[in-house]
This record gives sequence, C-alpha cells and structure tokens, in this order.
Amino acid sequence: MIQDILPRVMHNRYEPDKKAGPASTVLCYENGSFALLPDGDGLRFPTFKDLFGTDGQAEGLIYLFSIDSQEFFLAPQGTQVPDGSVRMTVRELRSSRKTGKYLVFAGYTAMQLANWYRDNRFCGRCGQETALADNERAIVCPNCGRRIYPRVVPAVIVGVTNGDKLLITRYARRPVAHDALVAGFTEIGETLEETVQREVEEEVGLKVKNIRYYKSQPWGIVDDLLMGFYCDVDGDDTIRLDDGELAVGRWVERADIEGQPDNLSLTNEMMVVFREGKEPKKAPMIEVRSD
Repeated sequence: MIQDILPRVMHNRYEPDKKAGPASTVLCYENGSFALLPDGDGLRFPTFKDLFGTDGQAEGLIYLFSIDSQEFFLAPQGTQVPDGSVRMTVRELRSSRKTGKYLVFAGYTAMQLANWYRDNRFCGRCGQETALADNERAIVCPNCGRRIYPRVVPAVIVGVTNGDKLLITRYARRPVAHDALVAGFTEIGETLEETVQREVEEEVGLKVKNIRYYKSQPWGIVDDLLMGFYCDVDGDDTIRLDDGELAVGRWVERADIEGQPDNLSLTNEMMVVFREGKEPKKAPMIEVRSD
C-alpha cells in the first residue's frame, strides 16, 4: 500500500525550529499540484538549492516530516520554480510512475498538510489571523485561544463476501476506470461497524453480518484514515444499486478478480487478499469480564 515504503521510514515528529539545508526537499504546492524537476528518465521534487541556491535565504518554509534523513519542507504560495519544471497532481504523480513510491507517499501526506495550513489561516470562531503552535502540530488563534489540528476523516472500505464471491463496484461519475469496493465516510454518532452496515445497504441494498476488521491506511488525498473490513452478505444477495454513487455492482468469483493497476491502495490489497483466500474469516471474539 502507499504507506509501505520499507526499508525507508517516515518520521512525522513536529519540529518547528528545523531549518532547511541545501539538500532539503522543498514542496511547491499550489492549485492542487506540485512542481517537479526532471531527473534522468524520472522526476523529483526540487531541493532548497534548486530554488534558492547554496547560500540563498527563504522565508516561510514549514518543516513537514522526514523520510529517513531526507527532510521535506512546504514552500510558501508563489515560490518561483526553476525553468523546465512540470506540475502534477498527486493522482498524476501516482499514475506516472516516474518517482520512487516513497515520494508518492510523501506527496499524498504533504498535500494533506498543505491544504490544512491553507484552509486555516483565519480562526473560524472569531476571524482572527492564526499562527503555528510552537509545541505541537497545531494552528492557534492568538485572540480566542482556539487550537486547530490536522483533519483526519474516518472512512471504511468494505469487502462484502458471498461464499467464494466478492462484491466488486465501480464509481459513478468519477474519473476512476478500475474496480473498487463499497466505501464511505463515518457519520457523527456512528461506530465503524455501523458505517459498514449503512454504506453497504445504501450503495447496494444488502444486509451484512460477521463484520471483521482487516487493516487501515492513511489516504491524504481526501484527509482519510481508511479502515478496511470484510463482512458476509446476510440473506438475499440481490444487488440493488444506488446509481448516484455506483455505476457497477457485481459478484465476482475469486479467480476472476482483477484488482487495480498498482499496489498502492487498501482497496486493491483487500481484493487481492480475497482472491488468494487469505481474508479473515470470522470476527474476533470479545471477552466480557464479569466482576
């Protein structure tokens, strides 16, 4: 999946006093796209040296995280980029395969943070201009004291099983041309298991049982923390499609599951795991203590 970058490791500790050096990576993100530079047959993010020179000065850089010893900073809006640079959205970066996988993950995570910084320049309570906290990754209002943290949105990916068949979907009116699974966001006052039940019933008209957790994945493109679940159809397996959400919903035998074009998504891994017969079969038993 996108976060599986071993042997590299992401370090996301907040270090507001860290300063960029000539070799530091500087992400120039504007209007939904990053600036990248040619690197042989591939592409890379620019370094501090590329943008400001060896002895250059830069104001407003924000330290984001590091991957191993490679430090990533966010440049202010309007930063000039070198001639010959190209701009790519994270979706284009993912599909181009012109960078290392770890840089795709860096781009997804940096975009999530860049959007959060951009969208919280002013306090939503009192309208005062905000500032960055000095002790944690937060934005603070100097007037009313409100603290704003990066937005993390819980959502589920659902592998609905019917014996040796898996429910495969395709989105309606979205630029995605490959197979997917039922998915949706958790609502206020709802558990993850209830989200699974509701989304399956809303999107394909099925009841489900034996809900069991599989794995999670950060997905910065929409601020998600995705949580994967398998479950079994309960009773009637007739699919009644919500065509406002989905264009396709069908039962597919294990051997016929195709998966997606790359191995970056939780959705793809769950399809492949089911195809190989390795999905968890039963929800774990929860021991209830009686004192």
